[in-house]
Amino acid sequence: MSVEAGPRVVRSGSGSPRRGVAARLVGAVGGGVVSVVLVLVAIFWLIPTVGLLVASLRSETDNTSSGWWTVVTAPAQLTVANYESILANPAIVRSFFNTIYITVPATLLVVIIGALAAYAFAWVEFPGRDWVFLLVVALLVVPIQVALIPVARLYGALDIFGSIPSVVFFHVAFGLPFAIFLLRNFFAGIPRDLLEAARMDGAGEWAVFRRVVLPLGLPAIASLGIFQFLWVWNDLLVALVFADSRSAPLTVELQSQVRQFGSNIDILAPGAFLSMIVPLIVFFAFQRYFVQGVLAGSVK
Repeated sequence: MSVEAGPRVVRSGSGSPRRGVAARLVGAVGGGVVSVVLVLVAIFWLIPTVGLLVASLRSETDNTSSGWWTVVTAPAQLTVANYESILANPAIVRSFFNTIYITVPATLLVVIIGALAAYAFAWVEFPGRDWVFLLVVALLVVPIQVALIPVARLYGALDIFGSIPSVVFFHVAFGLPFAIFLLRNFFAGIPRDLLEAARMDGAGEWAVFRRVVLPLGLPAIASLGIFQFLWVWNDLLVALVFADSRSAPLTVELQSQVRQFGSNIDILAPGAFLSMIVPLIVFFAFQRYFVQGVLAGSVK
């Protein structure tokens, strides 16, 4: 005689499981009510962004005399003069392009080097592989603030302090541990049979990486690219330390505007919105891959 252990399921006369009171309540409100609440939360969350956009389209006089919500009753306040002003500002334009010159290389280098290293840690046998990977994982806990002074001295010795490459190298160095950790775990989940089949067809390691691993790892790579792009684009601390006035990105330039002119909303609002809209465009452009990367591994 055997006794089966496990949770007991109470069934009704028709044979279907009997749902508890909590489950019935969740099912009752899990449809329309939850959707309405989520929509309201999303609208509430977007209010600061909408306010920033409206403030960037109002004159300095209107912004100082009334709140941005008054544009609902007075839409004539909206104007693009603020954007024309900052686009004619050489410092703002230069800092915007500096942000691109910093963010794009820092993102591409982290993605490329991280993907190659992750493939090596996942599928290439070499002495000390696991110990080296543990060292890379340990670098994740090193705070950026600890490395600012030593790296600044190193940049001074190399005579690159204050330049755009110095900011790029710092972001690449601190972005690689997370990139390798993320992609290595994703690549390790690829079935070994696919890689062995490619090798039996005569493909080398580079061909296996390019034709098998990269297409399958595209969601994780896109997710990494989005994370790295957002982090570098919105960075202030690293650029504030290592970039001079000629290589400063938009975040540093906006911070200097606050320090110099105080509440010059006609410059800060359009500049802040311009700094925010580019990451939003990048995120929505790769949103499909980002969702796939987040859900990767949840279903086998």
